[in-house]
Amino acid sequence: MAFVRGMQGDDPRYLRVIATPKHFAAHSGPEPGRHGFDAVVDQRDLEETYLPAFGAAVAEGGAQSVMCAYNRLDGTPACANPFLLRQTLRERWGFQGYVVSDCDAVDDIRTGHKVTADSAEAAAMALKAGDDLNCGRTHRMLVEAVRRGMVTEAQVDTAVGRLFRARFRLGMFDPPERVPYAATPFGENDSPAHRALALEAARKSIVLLRNDGGALPLRRGLRRIAVIGPNADDVDVLLGNYNGLPAEPVTPLAGIRAKVAPATEVVYARGSEVAPNTPSLEVVPPSALVSDTGDLRASGLAGSYFANHDWLGAPAVTRADTALSFFWRRSPAPGIPADSFSVRWTGAIVPPATGRYALGVEALGVVRLYLDDSLIVQFSERHEVATAWADVDLVAGRLRRIRVEYADRRPDAVVRLVWSVPDAHLLDSAVAAARQADVAVLCLGLSPRLEGEELPVRVPGFEGGDRTSLDLPAPQEALLEAVVATGKPVVLVLLNGSALSVTWAAEHVPAIVEAWYPGQAAGTALADVLFGDYNPAGRLPVTVYRSVGQLPAFTDYRMTGRTYRFFRGEALYPFGYGLSYTRFRYRDLRVPPEVRAGDSAAVSVEVENAGGVMGEEVVELFVTALDGDARSPIRSLEGFSRVALAPGERRRVVLALEPRSLSRVDAAGRRAVQPGRYEVSVGGRQPGASAVADAAALEVLRARFDVFGQEHPLSR
Repeated sequence: MAFVRGMQGDDPRYLRVIATPKHFAAHSGPEPGRHGFDAVVDQRDLEETYLPAFGAAVAEGGAQSVMCAYNRLDGTPACANPFLLRQTLRERWGFQGYVVSDCDAVDDIRTGHKVTADSAEAAAMALKAGDDLNCGRTHRMLVEAVRRGMVTEAQVDTAVGRLFRARFRLGMFDPPERVPYAATPFGENDSPAHRALALEAARKSIVLLRNDGGALPLRRGLRRIAVIGPNADDVDVLLGNYNGLPAEPVTPLAGIRAKVAPATEVVYARGSEVAPNTPSLEVVPPSALVSDTGDLRASGLAGSYFANHDWLGAPAVTRADTALSFFWRRSPAPGIPADSFSVRWTGAIVPPATGRYALGVEALGVVRLYLDDSLIVQFSERHEVATAWADVDLVAGRLRRIRVEYADRRPDAVVRLVWSVPDAHLLDSAVAAARQADVAVLCLGLSPRLEGEELPVRVPGFEGGDRTSLDLPAPQEALLEAVVATGKPVVLVLLNGSALSVTWAAEHVPAIVEAWYPGQAAGTALADVLFGDYNPAGRLPVTVYRSVGQLPAFTDYRMTGRTYRFFRGEALYPFGYGLSYTRFRYRDLRVPPEVRAGDSAAVSVEVENAGGVMGEEVVELFVTALDGDARSPIRSLEGFSRVALAPGERRRVVLALEPRSLSRVDAAGRRAVQPGRYEVSVGGRQPGASAVADAAALEVLRARFDVFGQEHPLSR
């Protein structure tokens, strides 16, 4: 809801942009088969888990658009599903915006789900169900659908009206001086205030998972720090995917160096690749490129820029480009349109060492890469920056002809020529660096090149962007164990988008920090945490399981056995968990002895910083229905508050207990507040026993109360 409100703005007439929550509904994989997958979900799970976030984003957040999903829901394609798009979204939640399909999801109705005979029937089926806008080409067939009587012009007009209403609210037809957001300067995208906010967000998201013996924060004045790992100096792992490109991203290596230089030497070793067949790619340097194969002094490539999308006719601009690494926010050259151009770069590549290289292109658009006139890489990506490469054998100093062809139809064009230089001593170099250092900071985890939307990945533990294992990839696990075996102090920093089962590390590494994909200020925020300039207070927003074997099959959409609400096993690190450099005490939990069904109530507790440093505490409120049935949630997070406290400071924190927090969903999918006995727990973690060694430092208080009166139905 905060994301939606922040994007759309608070002007009563105009929208800054339109926020589009996706994918509606029950869309979470599997990626390789999503265009024909049927998510079978019963009414209870649907209402208890899959729909609430959308309902809140629409009814409370005010989202003006919703994207329907690729998959079917109980046999009906989501983008042609009257239950989702008409009965739930519009009639029940009062949605007034427009529905847009995921890209080519309307075509999937015919090709993937095979429920219509042709494209006109697919377009008609989607439109009648409530899909107003199609990302793709299939809605072009609505003309044919009207001609054949499948839909009426009035039904088309309804969708068109919703789309024009959105455009009016965006101010697209009004003079710019009347639209407050039209005056936003371009520089606001990278303003000092926004850079400061990026740093704050990164700091607050970092979770301290283990700190045995006070291993963190690191002391000042260390002689040498070894920063090791494939994620230590990789900009990609700062940003995840579907991301913008920051002007000055700070990697963990850069952040640590900036923090301790010049007093402390920082040595870097990659140590391993992020996963088998997943090289660590970097931009090919100018020293390895020549624009004239007969003249090694002419560094770079010769670029021919065309004012069209198809490399047609004479180039409008020709120039020498020292390196092929571009992010064009506007036109790449005078006379070239920003949203429809093509470029051809030619020259040669000169490798510094003999061996097998990964040579490829990172881009958003259409790409073709030739080596000695042989096509080795080709792809087209419209959604996000993608990377593709080929393994090629190169000889040191020997020139190989290279040609890169790139075309784009949108502003913010991105294209980079990248490679991975072979290094047979990655692991040995990392171990040597650790042995010579006072402490080793290991930056491991995952990569958006492994986990993401429909990726062409064939790596052990991954499939098509999904994960088949929750473990660290094998090369990184080997690196971790080898560095720990040196006997030097080790800090493990994880950078990843989804949880990792670091079971070996949890027993052998004294300090573990979960940093996620923390954004442009990642390295600065991480260094602040490692050296105690910021006291971490993040809490896990997911459950970290011990292994994938604790979970049901990925194609099983029942919630039983999933998430902290229904998982009854022993987690490695539970949802809501996170440590601090200080200690907090809880006192005097106050809960009303009884609450009438349908009424709100207040829960309050006194929190004290009982340690010696300033810190933030995330006070978590969980609710359990003590007389629930076998399928009831074990507990649900129903409130939290983040409070900053100086050493010795106390504060009373008040959390609201709304009717929805005390509601239950029955087998028919009806939500209501029912009379009964309830328990609330308030503290810095979930209640109950935990296998996590540091859990004892996180206090939890509990209290019970009764809900009385008649059952109180809720509409959402």
